[in-house]
Amino acid sequence: MSAIPSGLETDKQPPMTLPLRYFFVGLAFLLAGVALGAATALGWLSGFVRLAHLHVLLAGWICLTIMGAMTQFVPVWSAEPLHSRRLATIQLWLVVGGLTAFVVALLQVEFALLAVAGSVMLLGFWLFVYNMLRTLPPAREFDVTEGHFALALVFFLAATGLGLLLALDFATSVLTDAGIERLAVVHTHATLAVFGMVVTTVIGALYQLATMFTQTDLGRVDQWLQRTELLAYPAGVLALAAGRLVGNATIARVGGLGVVVGLLAVAIVVGHKLLETQVEWTPMLSRYAVVVVAVGAWAVLTAPAWLADPLAADRLLAAPGAVHLLAFGVLGFVVLGTLYHVVPFIVWVHRYSDLLGYEPVPMIDDLYSDRLAAADFGCLLVGVGTVFAGVYLGGPTLLLAVGGATTTLGALLFTANMLLVLRRHSPQTLAGILGVPGDHERVTGEQSQPGVEQD
Repeated sequence: MSAIPSGLETDKQPPMTLPLRYFFVGLAFLLAGVALGAATALGWLSGFVRLAHLHVLLAGWICLTIMGAMTQFVPVWSAEPLHSRRLATIQLWLVVGGLTAFVVALLQVEFALLAVAGSVMLLGFWLFVYNMLRTLPPAREFDVTEGHFALALVFFLAATGLGLLLALDFATSVLTDAGIERLAVVHTHATLAVFGMVVTTVIGALYQLATMFTQTDLGRVDQWLQRTELLAYPAGVLALAAGRLVGNATIARVGGLGVVVGLLAVAIVVGHKLLETQVEWTPMLSRYAVVVVAVGAWAVLTAPAWLADPLAADRLLAAPGAVHLLAFGVLGFVVLGTLYHVVPFIVWVHRYSDLLGYEPVPMIDDLYSDRLAAADFGCLLVGVGTVFAGVYLGGPTLLLAVGGATTTLGALLFTANMLLVLRRHSPQTLAGILGVPGDHERVTGEQSQPGVEQD
């Protein structure tokens, strides 16, 4: 693989510490989510544990990673400078602080704190939306990736707004007083958050990444599938959410079918690009291959379940027992696979790009440990597969415990690999990336390397 894929405007990217800060705080939430899951299984925690667990993984790990990726790649892909670096820092800590307080409030069943924490978190998300909308080029110039990102930002506004409404309802019963069914709002919020905010962003990124990092182009069939997704998926998300909000199974059923068709179209495109790849197989592509299989399995199980009853609580994101296919098999492996390139890419640009032509420099894929990458891939694949089998087939508790432990080990190995990239190659220490006061610039080699942009 080439050091930097052609066509990227790397001079438009933000300082190295900014996106990496999102990624590593997100990884902390991943580990916290894994710990919460284990504590829940062992019965160590009380309160709204499952709700806390979901928000730590979705709003913490997945959404922070998405925010960091957009902060890095919207300027790079769109050749536009980031609107505000200061806002990008403020919005991160607002989301982190609000989410942390939100999770504590759920575990302690402190309803008054939920509304305050939710408001802080909402402000952080909405600042992010504002910052990205000001960074994107004019709508008339959107390509397919930018169009999906813009749509995802609209979903961010809607989903987080409903989330705050639900938090307020815990303390004030505002929904009940207005005669609105809370469960319908919960289902709508979850639909917009997962399929709107998260999956729409993932689809937009995959169109760019699947071709860029396989060094292939979209063929005629790929373009037809892309047009199918553009018609089916966004309309499907809106119809599924609307149908669940008003309790109309027919509208939700049509929307669910659009979501399934759209995701299958994307999976086929990505799978086709993986088969045509012109580069050596990498951890990024291996994880994308898992995503293709997981989307297919999720679609086969979920389509009939949604056609039968798209309003059922146990079919909110997938067929009964199949939610792990979407949460970890699709979203988890997309995030982990992408980070296997994004983190080394950012470090490489700031550490080595100015040395090209003057002295030997490593490739991007040389920055992480291949052995750790293979080990975490095996652990996560076995762990997620075991958990899915245990839940879907109703296996023994021991099976779930083994799957959870293996998944935890995989997450730890992945985190260790990313930290080693920083330890060995980054001109900034982890403390410097996280914004801890002090001089955290690392001198690498005999002297500081040129071309390192600081905050």
